[in-house]
Amino acid sequence: MSDIETAPPSASAFHLMAKPSGPACNLDCTYCFYLEKEALFPKRETRRMSPEVLEAYIRNTIAATPAHLSVLFPWQGGEPTLLGIPFYQRALELQRQYGAGRKIENSFQTNGTLIDEDWAKFLAENGFLVGLSLDGPAEIHDRYRRYRSGAPSHHLVMAALERLQRHGANYNVLACVDAHSSQQPLAVYRFLKEHGVEFIQFTPVVERLADKDYAGKGFDLEGPGGGTAELAEFTVAPGDWGRFLATVFEDWRKTDVGRVFIMNFEWSLAGLMNQPGVVCVHQKECGRALTVEHNGDVYSCDHFTYPEYKLGNLTTDGLAAMIDSTRQQEFGKAKHETLPGQCKSCAHLELCWGGCPKHRFLTTKDGEAGLNYLCEGYMHYLDHVTPWLKTLAALLRAGRDPALVMRMQAPLA
Repeated sequence: MSDIETAPPSASAFHLMAKPSGPACNLDCTYCFYLEKEALFPKRETRRMSPEVLEAYIRNTIAATPAHLSVLFPWQGGEPTLLGIPFYQRALELQRQYGAGRKIENSFQTNGTLIDEDWAKFLAENGFLVGLSLDGPAEIHDRYRRYRSGAPSHHLVMAALERLQRHGANYNVLACVDAHSSQQPLAVYRFLKEHGVEFIQFTPVVERLADKDYAGKGFDLEGPGGGTAELAEFTVAPGDWGRFLATVFEDWRKTDVGRVFIMNFEWSLAGLMNQPGVVCVHQKECGRALTVEHNGDVYSCDHFTYPEYKLGNLTTDGLAAMIDSTRQQEFGKAKHETLPGQCKSCAHLELCWGGCPKHRFLTTKDGEAGLNYLCEGYMHYLDHVTPWLKTLAALLRAGRDPALVMRMQAPLA
């Protein structure tokens, strides 16, 4: 037996996102923070996870997952469909080989442009949870999500959505909220509803242009730290992000409770009720959501895929040891330990926890570093929704239908 197979599992649950195609993608989305990660790899290196790395990923992940938990395999990119169906058929074979009957779950984040009938059938039949990137109607989606030639992608994504629905795939939609789409919250939300989407996650687009240090390393966008870098033109404004969420929440609260499920609201409600399921962005600590590149390199987080956050490689280092290393634990604890005083005294602290550390590049009103760029937006959103979330929580605790909130003119006292 190898050392990996005999090593103890990780101390608790973790999430190791695989990028089997690395930064390779068939689209050239303007706001993508991952295309530039080509700078991490030799130019002539194939952007494809080798059979050896694939096996190491499957074997390590199963061995490192505590026995009482499901084993999670999130596939992302770049664009994961570039590897073709046979690659994932082999992944499933390896999961059965090393899983020894354990419960295994696969998820798959895709831009959808290559999802044909065969792909839709494969994903549905094998129980993949498919995350489809769709920003709204064509005028919004195609503004930033295009091919290198400038050709639009919206019509292909809509065709993929129809195929996934028709084949009965388990799917949700990931909609990025940028400087443009943030001005049209109801247009985005109602478009998705009209096309039968029931599970939605909204993600804010926040990027800065690389300073001399990061540009010298081959990056176009700025990494973590410092607030001096210039914001990218597509970055959503903090207030617009908050108003977007609050506006969608009000429409959802009046018409769609129990019919449409918006992850951002689910996370806030779970946090209010002290329940699991809150995304790492709004947890007290992070560090349990890592990423592995096509060559086996493991990084602290998808948003921290930079040389200084590399933990090791799956082919040479034990996964559980990397996850539970002092270095990674310190990375996770820093999310809470470096919170500025303004955050610690905030009424919404336990629903926000300072947001993603990568976005904490502003200073507080007292001049303290570490304030989240989106703070103003989170404040607006949480000020608006918290009374209603408390009402939903009260209904749930009383065993009543949360859809009753749609009939209410005001939240419960």
